[in-house]
Amino acid sequence: MAFNLKGRNLLTLKDYTKEEIDYLLTLASDLKSKKRAGIKGNILEGKNIALIFEKPSTRTRCAFAVAAKDEGAMPEYLGKSDIQLGKKETVADTARVLGRMFDGIEFRGYAHQTVEILGEFAGVPVWNGLTDLYHPTQILADFLTLKENFGKLEETNLVYTGDGRNNMANSLMVGSAIMGVNYTIVAPKSLWPEKELVEECRILAESSGAEITLTADPVKGVKGADAIYTDVWVSMGEEEHFSERIEQLTPYQVNMEMIKNTENPDVIFLHCLPAYHNTETENGEKILKEYGLKEMEVTDKVFESKYSKVFDQAENRMHTIKSVMTATL
Repeated sequence: MAFNLKGRNLLTLKDYTKEEIDYLLTLASDLKSKKRAGIKGNILEGKNIALIFEKPSTRTRCAFAVAAKDEGAMPEYLGKSDIQLGKKETVADTARVLGRMFDGIEFRGYAHQTVEILGEFAGVPVWNGLTDLYHPTQILADFLTLKENFGKLEETNLVYTGDGRNNMANSLMVGSAIMGVNYTIVAPKSLWPEKELVEECRILAESSGAEITLTADPVKGVKGADAIYTDVWVSMGEEEHFSERIEQLTPYQVNMEMIKNTENPDVIFLHCLPAYHNTETENGEKILKEYGLKEMEVTDKVFESKYSKVFDQAENRMHTIKSVMTATL
């Protein structure tokens, strides 16, 4: 069944029903098959897409750009020094200007309030490419990856380990509650999500049958996991907390012992990337060597293992973002 999502924003998955998210994932799978078969579309021909980036990105920027071009649209990158967003001009005024010139707007930045204002005033679809609270396009890619590996979302067991109150942990909890995924956050209690969001997600989970669990036990918490998910221990803009996070989260590192503790030979490993799994990258070398580490939230052995599906996830950003743009435009 098709859904009419034309004109809709995507600021958080809370704004979409289970059936609508299912539709976006089905559409993404179809678009992925066509992409691999060399079939290009033209549903966005003549459309112009604004890509606003307060925070830099590899996957989000490239996924939006390629997805737009594949369907005939023209993306325009707008970095934080390219426009007056929130500086000489209010966010609302910028939204109204861009909405007169572009057919859709992507925003990746800090305050979630910024993307909400863009969504309220632009008059065209606005898509959240990441804020301090939510990362909905990443979750769609994650769920497509889960479906490709397990054939379903309902009743799969997804475990997130690490900083349990960042935008990824929040977004995965919201998406899981809606879609019927059993979701466990494994983190020290000081890094659990806000109680209000947990309760909101548990209410959502009543309809889908999902179970939402929080635990500080990294051994019991991962038992029975179908997928283990982690993210960097320090989010962009919080770099001064590296020493503190290393001390708090070292017991929650995804390593082969944790994989073994799942007691599931078919478990998969997921990460939204970039990952501190070695010292080969310039940034990785700088951070890891500064703290005398070779790896951080995930070991290189797990990252490069058969369990790892991180590059499937990365590719799926493009297909799910294409799904969102074509459905809402």
